[in-house]
Amino acid sequence: MPDMDVALKDAMQIEGAIGVALVDYTSGMALGTAGGSRDFDLTVAAAGNTEVFLANMRAIEMLGLNDSIEDILVTLTGQYHVIRPLTGRSGRGLFLYLALHKTRANLALARHQLRRIEANLEV
Repeated sequence: MPDMDVALKDAMQIEGAIGVALVDYTSGMALGTAGGSRDFDLTVAAAGNTEVFLANMRAIEMLGLNDSIEDILVTLTGQYHVIRPLTGRSGRGLFLYLALHKTRANLALARHQLRRIEANLEV
């Protein structure tokens, strides 16, 4: 089972990756990051996307849906942002956040690769 650093490096190999973070959604803090830039602060993105994730969780609860989030996609004009909660016991309360260049990424393949990384991650 890959550890967090290996998983983050694997996620950065996804075509079009800008940055990736493993985020604790109870605090909004990034436990680990890879990629990003001076103009794209992954710790700020982690905190902001925690709000997106929690809002979706509240909506599911308010609607009384007996379902869970597989992933959340935010599509910007130039980027895709994918939020994928960890489902393993060791990953409860965490999600993977991946930012992609829209013109360079294959979204279906990126989601598939992120699903594989999430399934194998041990935290």
